[in-house]
Amino acid sequence: MSTEAARTGSPSGALLLCRAEPASVAPAAHLLREPMLVTDAGGPWSVLVPEGRPWRDGVEPVDRVMTGWATALAVGAPWPALALWWDAGRAGYTLASGFRRPVGYVWLADGTPAGEGEAMRTFAARLGLDPVLDVQALDRLTEPDPTRVVDARARLRGLLVVLSRAGVELPAGLAPGEPQDRLGEAARAHPGARPVAWPGWREAVRAELDAVDASPLGPWLPPSRTPRARALALAQIAVGLPLTVWGLRSRGTGWAAAGALLLAHGTLGLAHDLTRPRD
Repeated sequence: MSTEAARTGSPSGALLLCRAEPASVAPAAHLLREPMLVTDAGGPWSVLVPEGRPWRDGVEPVDRVMTGWATALAVGAPWPALALWWDAGRAGYTLASGFRRPVGYVWLADGTPAGEGEAMRTFAARLGLDPVLDVQALDRLTEPDPTRVVDARARLRGLLVVLSRAGVELPAGLAPGEPQDRLGEAARAHPGARPVAWPGWREAVRAELDAVDASPLGPWLPPSRTPRARALALAQIAVGLPLTVWGLRSRGTGWAAAGALLLAHGTLGLAHDLTRPRD
């Protein structure tokens, strides 16, 4: 942890890793309606650096926001989203992949493990990590450290070391434990960084349509103007609407975003069905 971070009381912060190129991640991130920067993070990976207003303004804890955002990004995408987060008392991660239940792990500030070991093995399986070497390295992150030298931020750095064998390489300055402002400054200094700002529903849906058609997911979508395509879109709307309402009522910013993204994907599916030519 930096000297400034220690002096300011270990401020909350977070990063979002997606196993996709920035051009594929940006259209989905638009729908979170949160100012962010996206840039390369090695191999097929991208990293999103959010401004972080929900937790910086005290609206909602950082872990809850990031779980919702990771779920929202992954639920309609063919790639997983991994949230890394930290605050004054804890640090951890949440991995979201499609409609499967998110999996995560938490460490207390002093590095004490506070999660279930099975979560690490599920994490490794979903990311296709080595079932022997990588799982052994992840298991070590769940073991107590009697010397109390390895704190929660060091545990997250250890997680990134394991992920580096899967191609993750964060740009300089994007390290767990840094203040969110400093993370933003580091991301802006990266030559490939681009802003992700809310362009309005019309432009967001249009960009998402084009991105879906150009992405590897495009050929696997149900053919336009078929009962299957319409059923998928309507199902997403049916799930997204109550989730959005629940998130707003419970002040669950992240879950409201997940519901809104499902609604957007359902609307997108219907728009795709109506605007794209018949197959």
